Amino acid sequence: MNLLLLEPHEVDAQGEARLEGRRLEHVRSVLKLAVDDSLRVGVVGGLMGEARVLAIDERVLHLRCTLTDAPPPRANVSLILAIPRPKQLKRVIPAIASLGVDRVMLVNAARVEKSYFDSKVLNDAFLDELVQLGLEQACDTVKPVITLRERLKPFVEDELETWIPKDAVRLLPHPTGAAPLKPVAASRHVALAIGPDGGWVPYEVELFSRFGFMAVSLGRRVLRGEVAVPAVLGAVRAVS
Repeated sequence: MNLLLLEPHEVDAQGEARLEGRRLEHVRSVLKLAVDDSLRVGVVGGLMGEARVLAIDERVLHLRCTLTDAPPPRANVSLILAIPRPKQLKRVIPAIASLGVDRVMLVNAARVEKSYFDSKVLNDAFLDELVQLGLEQACDTVKPVITLRERLKPFVEDELETWIPKDAVRLLPHPTGAAPLKPVAASRHVALAIGPDGGWVPYEVELFSRFGFMAVSLGRRVLRGEVAVPAVLGAVRAVS
């Protein structure tokens, strides 16, 4: 944990916060902080800064926060992601949050197992915990907006054009892509459509192509979803 995240309601008008649970245990058992020690903190959706420990015991952590710093710039990326298997998703979501993705649409696809939709990983509270892990690692406070659609075709045909900016660069990383994946200027919004293990099926590639997505290649290696997502984001955007 490189940043202790606080919800806005947890910080009072004097900049003081009292915490229990996972964050208290991490500060006590991992960071091993004591009274008057300091740590990096941030308010979800807001500023970051330093906090001094006013009191700490097995029941509560009492902090006084000084919040002065803006979070890092966003990646200016929207990600359409075919739902990977639950174990992969547990690793992918923190990586997405760490890299500053603005929004994520988790979608069904021909090669997505239908049982994945019954996984507890897709529960809003569980996804939020995974996002917080990524933000704590990256020292960021802004959460990506994560949405779920169980039908790909209606999303692409009915919602896509309002979900991403019309002038976005639209890329579909795929093993059959002819053009190599290259960096895109930070000023341009990028929409990425990353398929499941094995890639999008031809019909899905054609569907995205009708809406302006260009198939691009990561090279000769075929990557699993948990590797492809950070690899694609790193190729399109330098970590900022």
